Order: sequence, then C-alpha cells, then structure tokens
Amino acid sequence: MVDPRCRVAVYPGSFDPITLGHLNVMERASTLFDRLIVGVGVNMEKEPMFDGDERMCLIREATSHLENVEIQTFYGLAVEFVRECGSRVMVRGVRPITDIPAELTMMMANRRLAPDIETLFMIADGDLAHVSSSLIKQIAPLAGDEGLHRFLPDSAAKAVRAKLAERKSK
Repeated sequence: MVDPRCRVAVYPGSFDPITLGHLNVMERASTLFDRLIVGVGVNMEKEPMFDGDERMCLIREATSHLENVEIQTFYGLAVEFVRECGSRVMVRGVRPITDIPAELTMMMANRRLAPDIETLFMIADGDLAHVSSSLIKQIAPLAGDEGLHRFLPDSAAKAVRAKLAERKSK
C-alpha cells in the first residue's frame, strides 16, 4: 500500500538514450517529490538504439546520486502506468519550441483518459533545453567523444560509442 502522504511523481519516456536534458529534469523533479519513478516506455513498433534493460541500466547509473529515484519499464499508456505507480502526477520534459504543441495535445487526451492525473511540464535548464534522444542519434556517428559528452551523461556517451561500434562491425 502506498502511503497517501508520500508525494509520488512519474516521469515516463523512451530515454533512448538518457540525455543531460532528461537528467536535469529528473534531478529537479526529484527535489519536488518524495519519490520520482522514471518509467522507461517500451514500444514494440519502434526500433530503439538500446533495449529496455539497457536504458534502465543507463538511467540507474546516471541517477545513482538521487536517493528517491527508481526506474521501471512499462508497456501501454503512460497515464495507466502513472496510476499503477500510485501517483497522480506525470512529469513531462519538454523542449520550448518543438514539443509544446504535441505535448499539449497529449495532455488533453490524457485528461480525457485519466482526469485524476495531472501533467507537470518541465523544461531542461538553459543550454540543455534543445537536447533530445533523436538529436543524439543524428549527431553521434559524426560527433567526437567531447561532443557527445556535452549532451549525455558519461556512461551513456560510452554506451552510445560502443553501440555504434557494434553496429558498424556487423
């Protein structure tokens, strides 16, 4: 049974891979809630760079300094996952220009599906606000290690390099 006094938020996403922008949102959200559950969404229709277990491991490494963060995988609707976690708050990291229209549409759909779940939008700090996993996948084959480290936690940058080398050798 979840303690009703415990403030729990859920931050769902694909995190493929986790970026410094994601980590910034996780760090800040973890200060607002007693528990922050990071939900790694598994979408069978997408071809991810990292499988669900790999993404969970990378997030676990990047958030090891945050005592109130836990990582879980989920399938299906994010609002259902939020409810299963005993939460009423879904955190969404948004980029100021590109994400807001789609995120507002999704928020309105989620309100129809689960009116008891509130969505909290957070924008990553300053020079991290534009970073996305899609951007990483585009630049990773071309950027040097120093470039990747500007966007990714160390363990994720090393994992991206290893994944690219693995794919190249096939």
